[in-house]
Amino acid sequence: MPFEVEPVLAEADRVFDASVERLTEVLRIRSISTDPAFAPEVVRCAEWMATALRELGFKTTVHKTTGHPIVLAHADGPAGATSPRILYYGHYDVQPAESTKEEVWDSPPFEPVIRDGPGGKRIVARGAVDDKGQVMTFIEAFRAWRSVHGGFPCAVSVILEGEEESGSASLVPFIEAHRKELAADVCVVSDTGMWDQETPAITAMLRGLVSAELVMRGPSHDLHSGMYGGTLRNPINTLAQLVAKLHDAKGRVALAGFYDGVRPIPPELASRWKELNFNESEFLGGAGVKHAWGEEGFSTLERMWARPTCDCNGIIGGYTGAGGKTIIAAKASTKITFRLVPEQDPAKVFAALDAFVAANTPAGCTTEVIHHSGSPAIRVPIDSPWLAAATRGLARVYRTPAAIIGTGGSIPAVGDFKRVLGIDSLLVGFGLNDDRVHSPNEKFNLACYAGGIRSHAAMLDEFARLRR
Repeated sequence: MPFEVEPVLAEADRVFDASVERLTEVLRIRSISTDPAFAPEVVRCAEWMATALRELGFKTTVHKTTGHPIVLAHADGPAGATSPRILYYGHYDVQPAESTKEEVWDSPPFEPVIRDGPGGKRIVARGAVDDKGQVMTFIEAFRAWRSVHGGFPCAVSVILEGEEESGSASLVPFIEAHRKELAADVCVVSDTGMWDQETPAITAMLRGLVSAELVMRGPSHDLHSGMYGGTLRNPINTLAQLVAKLHDAKGRVALAGFYDGVRPIPPELASRWKELNFNESEFLGGAGVKHAWGEEGFSTLERMWARPTCDCNGIIGGYTGAGGKTIIAAKASTKITFRLVPEQDPAKVFAALDAFVAANTPAGCTTEVIHHSGSPAIRVPIDSPWLAAATRGLARVYRTPAAIIGTGGSIPAVGDFKRVLGIDSLLVGFGLNDDRVHSPNEKFNLACYAGGIRSHAAMLDEFARLRR
């Protein structure tokens, strides 16, 4: 018989202040994976996570890779019981914490502070919700289970990587090399969000990602704009014209064949999304804008969760310092990402981008297309028994039924687990739209942290009831 879960939930509540202290401790570690200067801090964070898991009885190893370490941990279920094995995935690395003149941190990003907010108290720091806080929700749930019952109701494995924010280059080789050790029935990921603070959510659609960079070159060196202006191609002007052609007048991406095979949104999901009573004005207001934009014929939710997109993420060229410098720059560049839906192949999108750039680079300039990373989109079966078990677990914590949603973000590991390990993933996250992910003043509401810990404790009980 499964262990009783109610004492576990009570224990999670009793020691919640200590859970916040542990989260505060790990948030102080500057585990920025994109900057080599912080590599020792990334290693320190991996060791912190490994120590936390060892304290809970996991057999834990920190594996070196060609990049940053991967933490792998295993714990058995009850002796003699036939139970599933659940794999938990998360990442302990974080985004850089640089500020712009327009957006600055109200407190040092790696000195966590507790502040009051509309949803109650919140912890503010880089990595608070993406993804250290969410990783800690299941680690603290494991802690409560072990404290009450001395172990877990089913077998558990954990894989934590340190390169999610920098491309996950080491992850696929690692899971391919450790395929047998990572065997599990399902993977649980907490790197997504809730519908709102009172309504949990399970993400059933996850868009894929193609990331690239365009570098346009013209003259061999910067030129005086008075002497050369109007006599040759200006790479900045020309790149801006190329970027403007990426979308047509209806907001559709203009790459040839980009929408080939893209299917309509499944009616069951579309109807569920309409029932969510999405407040578009509130959503846009949180971004500081009033007017929506995007592909014609689709709602904001549909564009965000179930339609492919193209966005320029940065553009550089010429003189950008104080005052003026009248030059024609020798080169200009832009970073571009495409968010993909399940029917799209990242390799074909890269090929279409190459063809588009070649066709739209005029004589007098050359453009290099740099392919950074590509990952396919994911659609989780909504009739899965694992999803049903997660839904029951969430119902034990929240009075409102879990919403089945999509997300505009991408988690490449989910596709890798399906392709290499043959398992689906349950995307059950506890972030909110206003958590300022990747931005200054990133935060995690403590109510969401507490709810996440309780939810993982309850879901683990429900998973254990699904005997093989």
